[in-house]
Amino acid sequence: MAKKKTSRKELLKVTDEFLTFSSKVVNFITTHLRELKYAGIAIAILVVAYLGVTTYLRYVNKNGQNAYNTAYQTLTKEMKPDANPDNLRKSEELFIKVTDDYGLSKVARLALPQIAYLKFLDKKYDEAIVLYRKFLDKVSGNTEYELMANLALAACFEAKGDLKTAMETLIPVVEVPNSFREPAMLSLARLYRLDNRPEKAREILNEFVEQHADSPLLPFAKAQL
Repeated sequence: MAKKKTSRKELLKVTDEFLTFSSKVVNFITTHLRELKYAGIAIAILVVAYLGVTTYLRYVNKNGQNAYNTAYQTLTKEMKPDANPDNLRKSEELFIKVTDDYGLSKVARLALPQIAYLKFLDKKYDEAIVLYRKFLDKVSGNTEYELMANLALAACFEAKGDLKTAMETLIPVVEVPNSFREPAMLSLARLYRLDNRPEKAREILNEFVEQHADSPLLPFAKAQL
C-alpha cells in the first residue's frame, strides 16, 4: 500500500510548532540571561575545581606510592631474626609519613597494616589492634583484606593472652572457603590446645586433613594429631 503523503496543512503545523518552541526557547534565554550567565560561571568553576582536584590526587598518588615503596624496601631489608630495632623504627616512621603526608593516596590505607605489624613486633599489641581495626574499616567489603586483617588481629589477641577473643576472631575465617583458611585452621587448633580444649583442636585438625589433602601445611596438621 502506498505511503500516505503528508499534506501541506500538516507540514505547516509542524513548522508552526517548531517556530513556537524556538520562540519559547529564545524568550526563556532572554528572560533568564543573568541566571544562565551565573550558571555558566558556576559550571566553569566546577570544571576548574574538578581538574584541580584530579591533578592534585594524581600528584598525591604518585608521591604516596614512592614514599610507600621506600618504606617497604626499608622493612623488607630487616625481615630477619636479628633485625635492627632502630631500622625497624625507621621503617615505621616512613610508613607513618605515608599516612600523614599522603593520606589521600591509594596506598595510604595499605600503610596501616604495615605500621600495625611493626607495632606488633615491638610488643605494642593494643596499638597494633587499633591500627588493624582502622584498616578493617577502610577496606570494608574487600573480603581478602578483611580476612588477612582478622588473622593479624587474632595473633595480636593471642600475644596479649586473650585467647577467647583470638578464637572468636579466627572462627569466621575458618567457616568459609578462602585463601587464608588453612593457616587460620592451624592457628585455631593451637588456640584450642592452649585453652585446654584438646577435643576441639583435634576436630579442627581432622577437618583440615579431610578437606585439604593437597595442602603444603598438611604435615603440620598431621603432626599435631
